[in-house]
Amino acid sequence: MNKPQITIKDIARELGVSPSTVSRALKNNPDISEETRNMVHDYAKQHNYKPNAMALNLRTNRSNTIGVIIPQLVHHFFSCVLSGIEEIGSKAGYNILIAQSNERYDNEKKIIQSFQTARVCGVISSLAKDTSEFDHYQELIDNNIPIVFYDRICPNIKTGRVVVDDYAGAFSAVEYMIQTGCKRIFFYSADAHLEISKNRRNGFLDAMRKYKIPVDNNMIKQCDTREHAIAITPDILERDDRPDGFFAINDETAAGILYACKIAGLRVPDDVSICGFTDGAIAQNTDPKLTTVEQHGQEVGRSAIQLLLEKLKGETDFKTNNKIVRTNLVVRGTTK
Repeated sequence: MNKPQITIKDIARELGVSPSTVSRALKNNPDISEETRNMVHDYAKQHNYKPNAMALNLRTNRSNTIGVIIPQLVHHFFSCVLSGIEEIGSKAGYNILIAQSNERYDNEKKIIQSFQTARVCGVISSLAKDTSEFDHYQELIDNNIPIVFYDRICPNIKTGRVVVDDYAGAFSAVEYMIQTGCKRIFFYSADAHLEISKNRRNGFLDAMRKYKIPVDNNMIKQCDTREHAIAITPDILERDDRPDGFFAINDETAAGILYACKIAGLRVPDDVSICGFTDGAIAQNTDPKLTTVEQHGQEVGRSAIQLLLEKLKGETDFKTNNKIVRTNLVVRGTTK
């Protein structure tokens, strides 16, 4: 009897590397070390590896469908991004296949697999909060399916990206709060490994440094939901050195801070100033209305799909083509 044909996964298992590494090594991708490439090629030759013809055909038989991953549809920013994607995509004759990761890495991996089964021609994605491994995205690239990341990007994969200017948005917000009298501002951040958290944190820190306001570790909290903000803020407000300002990673968190301040009997903004980041419906429906940084989600969506369409048409050097969408501060009633 003939021995069964070995697969990329078989080679990966025997050599102790990931399937995406094997795939890239077989294609002589320069991102893979020469030693690993040689090891993979030698093993493949010794065991008479042949590419799966059916898989190769599937890779070249693409649909006119673009897969879009949204972390959570209930968030105003992500729904605006989706609106921008659909606006441009429908005009260009593409179908949009939408999937929600619900901020879970395991869901994200399953979505990518389903997109490949559906033979999408490209993917637009924002990472789930707990995503820290990216082989599932590299597999798309290895199968010649282009990706554009938006908002929460993967810094380790060379592909198109669309982000808002998180650093400048955070800097301008915190600077405004300082200029209107705040001297002790707390920052409520998202998961530290996310690029948006790093950039907004750096904007916060640089604004504080510019005005020579000291920052200690207790002034930066990992908190990015309304419920968590309501839970942790009361204790902070009872401190002798309580903050006179809060800058939050998003409007939901800022709304939670506002609620906690009201329950504590503090006047906003007379006693405490609060600023969020998004400028969605929440910002305009709090009392007082929320000062926030506008992200321009529809522009992010339009830019992401335009970048992908340029790649599909062969009009762009995709690996170096990034887009930064400018933010602006919207001053309302929660700051002076």
